[in-house]
Amino acid sequence: MKSKILLFVAALVVAPLGAQAQDSQTQTLEDLLRVVEQAASEEARVDQDRLQRFIRERANQRQLLDEARAELARQEARAERLRNAFDQNEIALVELETTLDERMGNLGELFGVVRQVAGDVASSIEESMVSAQLPGRAEYLSELAQRRELPTANELSRMWLEMVREIYQSGRVVKFTAPVVNSDGQLEDGREVVRVGVFNVVSDGKFLTWNGEELAEMPRQPAPRFQSMAQALQDAAPGSVEEMAIDGTRGAILASVVRSPTWEERRRQGGPVGNVIIALGIFGVLFSLWKGIVLFMRGSAIKRQLKREEASDNNALGRVMKVYQDDPDQDVETLELKLDEAILRETAPLESGLPLIKVLYVIAPLVGLLGTVVGMIVTFQQITLFGTGDPRMMANGISMALITTVLGLVVAIPLTIIHSLLHSRARALIQILEEQSAGIIARLAEHRHGRSQ
Repeated sequence: MKSKILLFVAALVVAPLGAQAQDSQTQTLEDLLRVVEQAASEEARVDQDRLQRFIRERANQRQLLDEARAELARQEARAERLRNAFDQNEIALVELETTLDERMGNLGELFGVVRQVAGDVASSIEESMVSAQLPGRAEYLSELAQRRELPTANELSRMWLEMVREIYQSGRVVKFTAPVVNSDGQLEDGREVVRVGVFNVVSDGKFLTWNGEELAEMPRQPAPRFQSMAQALQDAAPGSVEEMAIDGTRGAILASVVRSPTWEERRRQGGPVGNVIIALGIFGVLFSLWKGIVLFMRGSAIKRQLKREEASDNNALGRVMKVYQDDPDQDVETLELKLDEAILRETAPLESGLPLIKVLYVIAPLVGLLGTVVGMIVTFQQITLFGTGDPRMMANGISMALITTVLGLVVAIPLTIIHSLLHSRARALIQILEEQSAGIIARLAEHRHGRSQ
C-alpha cells in the first residue's frame, strides 16, 4: 500500500518534472528521490499522529466509562439512603399526625385569639385610608373573625400578609384615581387623589375624609397654607420631596382644627359688646391715620418755612413769624407776649384730637371688662338652668368673656402706641415754633441792645 502511494506521488512529481525538463535541465533524479523520501516521511509522521490520537482517545473513553460506573454506584447508594429516609419520614409523619390529633383540643384559646385579632385588623383596615386605594381587603378578615372552625396555616399567613401590607402602605405617598364626593354632595368619578400613608388624603388642594366606603371633601377645610401644601404635594414630580402637614391621629386632629372657630365666628362670640369694641378700634385707627396725615402735612409746611425768610400764612411757623414781620419796631416785651399768643393759637390745632385717641385706648379695655362681666353672668345663668353636666352649655358665655377681653386689649395697645407717636410728633412741631419764637426775640433784643450802645 505504501509503495503504491509512493508511485502515485512519484507520478505526480514526475509529470511536472517532465514539463520542467523541457524548459530547463537543472532537475535530476536525485532531486526526485529526495522529494519522494520527504513525502514518505511526512506520510509516516501523519500516520504516527493518528495512532497516538487514537490511543489517547481510547484511554479517555476508558476513564469516562470508569467515572460513569462510579457515578452510577453513588446514585444507587443515594437512592438507597433516600428510600430509607422516606420510610423513616413516613413513620415520623404518622407519629406527628397522632400527636396533632391529640393536641387539637388545646388550640381553642389560640383560635379565640385569632378570631379577635382578625376582627381588630379587619376594623382597622376598613377604616384605613389605604382601603380607598385597595378596597375589599377587610372582607376576608371579617369572614375569618366569624369562622367556627380552626384556621389553616395558609389562612393565618394571609392574615399576616394583610397586616404587613397595611404597615408597608402606611409609609408610602401614592397618587391614584378614585371616586370622590365633592362639597356639593356630587360624586366625581376618576378624580386624582394623593394618599399620604394612612394619615391624609388630598385632592385638588383639598383634604378628604374616608368613612370606610367613600372619599368625600371635608365641608370645612383647614387654613389656606395647609391647602397650598396639599396642592404642592399633588403637583410634585415623582420622587421629589415636598412639605406636608401630617395628622398622626388619622383625622382626629384635622377634624378638631377645622372645627376651630374662624375670625368671623370669634367676632360673633363677642356679642354686642365685642362689636362696640371693634367699632371703637376701627374709628380710633382711622382717626389716628387722619391725624397722622395732618401732622405730617403741617410738619412739611413748617420745614419748608424754615428754608425761607419770608413768612407765609399757609403754615404755623409762618404765622408766628408774621407777628414780628408785620411790626418789627415793637418792644421786646410786647413782641414776646404776641409770639406766645400766636404759639398758643397754633398749639391747639396741632394737639387737637390727641385727647380723643387717649380716651379711646382707655375706654377699650374697660368695655372689654364689661363684656367679661356680661359673659360670666351668662355663664352662671346657664349653670343655674342646666347645671355643670355639659360644659358646652357654658361655652358661649365663657367665649364672650374671653373674646371681649382680648378685643379690648387688641384695640387699646395699638392706640396707646399711636397716641404716643402722634403726641411726640405734635410736641416736636410745637418745639420748633417755640425755638423760632425765642430766636426772633433774641435777635431783636440783641439788635436793640447794640443800637442803644
